[in-house]
Amino acid sequence: MQRIVVIDYGMGNLRSVSKAIESVADGDEVVVTSDADIIASADRIVCPGQGAAADCMAALGDAGVVESIQQLMGSRPFMGICMGLQVLLTHSEENEGIDCLNLLPGQVRRFDNPLFDKTKFDETKPDEHAQRLKVPHMGWSKVDQARSHPLWSGIDDGARFYFAHSYYCAPDSDEAVVGRCNYGKEFAVAVAQTKLFACQFHPEKSARDGLQLLRNFISWDGSV
Repeated sequence: MQRIVVIDYGMGNLRSVSKAIESVADGDEVVVTSDADIIASADRIVCPGQGAAADCMAALGDAGVVESIQQLMGSRPFMGICMGLQVLLTHSEENEGIDCLNLLPGQVRRFDNPLFDKTKFDETKPDEHAQRLKVPHMGWSKVDQARSHPLWSGIDDGARFYFAHSYYCAPDSDEAVVGRCNYGKEFAVAVAQTKLFACQFHPEKSARDGLQLLRNFISWDGSV
């Protein structure tokens, strides 16, 4: 039996994430905690999150888990979900700018406001001829698999996942990107490197394909 730790720093839908993992964990131990020693004992770590970047960074610091994340990253399989992806990058434009953990070089940027979808229209026409999109990006959207990854096993390219966010990730390196979405523009929604997989969408809210992603994470050996 392995131990899967869901990091509790006071923000994020911890219950739905932990319950979703338990449903596919086949008897593995799922622990929700901010205790550094328990986090260090984990075989796998999940960092969910929601809310504003500054609040999340402050909450991570207050909970004393920043050092745990920094020390353990790369040593065992780690999954970031939604804000749990964004805080891994270098800097976020949210809250007038906030430095993040800088574990994955890149920026978190706000969607244009107003945001338009020109994909079904003549791009030479002015914006009023394009469909205006709502921000935050909320609901089900198609995810294109930018490259193969063990966590995509059993999931069709173009499968739909559930999103809820106003800011998007722009990693410095395209090599880190394993999933993309188009919502007004194309942007990264899943990134990976050795022992790390992080996604902007919520697998715990994404029905069969979301549970399959979590199931794949539980058996993933950390290779890319």
